[in-house]
Amino acid sequence: MTSTLWAGAGQIVDGPGGYTGVEAGPEWAAEVRRLAKERNATILAHNYQLPEIQDVADHVGDSLALSRIAAEAEEGTIVFCGVHFMAETAKILSPEKTVLIPDERAGCSLADSITADQLREWKAEHPEALVVSYVNTTAEVKGLTDICCTSSNAVDVVASIDPDREVLFLPDQFLGAHVKRVTGRENMHIWAGECHVHAGINGDELTAKAKSHPDAELFVHPECGCATSALYLAGEGFVPEDKVKILSTGGMLDAARETGAKQVLVATEVGMLHQLRKAAPGVDFQAVNDRASCPYMKMITAAALLRCLVEGKDEVHVAPDVAERARKSVQRMIEIGNPGGGE
Repeated sequence: MTSTLWAGAGQIVDGPGGYTGVEAGPEWAAEVRRLAKERNATILAHNYQLPEIQDVADHVGDSLALSRIAAEAEEGTIVFCGVHFMAETAKILSPEKTVLIPDERAGCSLADSITADQLREWKAEHPEALVVSYVNTTAEVKGLTDICCTSSNAVDVVASIDPDREVLFLPDQFLGAHVKRVTGRENMHIWAGECHVHAGINGDELTAKAKSHPDAELFVHPECGCATSALYLAGEGFVPEDKVKILSTGGMLDAARETGAKQVLVATEVGMLHQLRKAAPGVDFQAVNDRASCPYMKMITAAALLRCLVEGKDEVHVAPDVAERARKSVQRMIEIGNPGGGE
């Protein structure tokens, strides 16, 4: 890049926890936008990103929605502020575009909970089964998948499969349990994976919060370890059934705009609160667990984004044959109907 760089770009420090040394402020935001325009790039930010990253982005949303925006964007470069599997999904759907992630070390405990080799072994044990993978998986795993799903359409995807056909559902055990409960499907095997952040939002915390805030609605992500507890609270009458909502991140935003509640307890990664408060500023949104912060998501710092735009790093690559197979599994999901939110 030949243009004169903002002085703050020289202060970036690389450490084990990510890139630091740059404060997010008006000058930083102006420089980020200038560099993005110069690079013909659009900036996408996941709902769990730091507030300053969300605020400087061109688009904010869940991973699949952002990947579809990336595919339709006029810009030739996509800067994906999220974790690695999300940037991979954008590359799968936009193979001709340059996809950058501000720090390629930003992984995902859920995506890492099953490898391609483990899936191959599992498929060999159930040769007639159909594989349904949550979008929170690596490109290689998607490439071995029959149909992808999202948290908002997982029930519809599984329900679309012949009831006599075995289903291997992966990798999230809590989302899988939710789908099995709703569909009543017995021939569904669930991988024992989890998002360490969502799994850590437990039923005891949710119960205590719900009982101390009796008028609040509950927005609960199906990846949470407390999703079953939320339904139990409703079933036992501790919380009115109409106040318990099991929702994807996109579903939470829709519900926030429509709620008549003055207070909502939110069980998901705390970054989501920023978008919820913007969507419904008159509602008091509170985290069920305010420590539910994903360290990988928070690796996309102000310094990391600036470095990405200055240096054109880190570029995300997916082998063409893997991308082609993975694209088919996503396309099959879209053909079923509502593609829903990413997670």
